[in-house]
This record gives sequence, structure tokens and C-alpha cells, in this order.
Amino acid sequence: MNEESPWGPGVTAPTTLENAVPPASERADVSRAQNGDTRAFERLYRTHAARIFSLARRMIGVDLAGELTQDVFVRAWEKLRTFRGESAFGTWLHRVAINVILHRRGVLRVERGRLEDDEDALDQVVARRGSSELGMDLEGAIGKLPSGARVVFVLHDVEGFKHEEIADLLGVTAGTTKAQLHRARMILRQHLCR
Repeated sequence: MNEESPWGPGVTAPTTLENAVPPASERADVSRAQNGDTRAFERLYRTHAARIFSLARRMIGVDLAGELTQDVFVRAWEKLRTFRGESAFGTWLHRVAINVILHRRGVLRVERGRLEDDEDALDQVVARRGSSELGMDLEGAIGKLPSGARVVFVLHDVEGFKHEEIADLLGVTAGTTKAQLHRARMILRQHLCR
């Protein structure tokens, strides 16, 4: 059977405690990859691709998640020499992924210190309460959030970033991220509590 993996090309399963690369091996692979060893980088890819795919799927949607996962690893390969080992490779890669995903999503387009927010889209999502199917799951509801609210919700409630960190990433104030998170939660409640 030659089906494409749901986690991206070449990835057979998400990384778990049972199949994770030990930290010493990962450090060695990072060092080798920094010196141009593509096989070492491939091992890093196989270790982290499922987590990056999952992040991209939650932030952008399943349609672009595979492509974005590839973009993240291309960017990581290009920037690998800048990794100094002050944090875990996975932490550094996660930051690269968020930057690539946000850039692709267009959220980094900031206008006068505020997230671009499509108020009409927010109103439409709230107004469509009755048109959605009963039993909508959380993933589906998150996927229907307007981009600004969706990104803040995923970064804060799913990935565990603090408002100040999100504000720095997006170039906005912490108050703006709090407002976006409040909107996201309100919309999700309306969708899920029918």
C-alpha cells in the first residue's frame, strides 16, 4: 500500500516516548547536519515532522499543513548553522515553524500596531451559529476561526505561549492578544455549545 502519510512525506508515525531519538543522538545529528550531513538532517526530520505537521494543521488547516511542514524544514536547513544549542533543537525548530507559518498565513502584516482583523469574518462566524452541523468537533471549530483569533488561540491555549510572547511574535500588544483570545473562545463556545 503506497498511501501518503497524514503527517507528511516520509513520516510513518508521530514521535512518542517509545520511538523518540535520545537527546545525545539528537545533539549528534544536529552537529552532523550543521556540517552538511543530509542523512542526519533526515533523522531530525523524521523525529520532528509529525509535531510540526500537527502545529501547521491547527494553525492553517490540513490543506496546507504538509506543504508548510516541508517549508519549515527547508527553512530549518537554511538556518541550521544559526542554531547554537542554547535550547533543545525541538524548541528552536518550533520557533522556526511558528515564524514560517505566521509568515505564510499573512498574520505578520501588522497595521499600526494591531493585528489585521476581519471584523466581517468574525460577525459571519457568529451569525452562522445555526448553519453548522451538530456535534462539530473542536478541531473543526478552530479551523473556522478568523485568522487572527485562530493564531492567538492556538499559540496560547494549545501551544502554551504567554500573551507577552505572542505579542512579541505578532508585533502587537498583549492586550490585543487577550482580546483575540477572548473572541476565539467566545466563537468556539457558540459553535460547540449548541
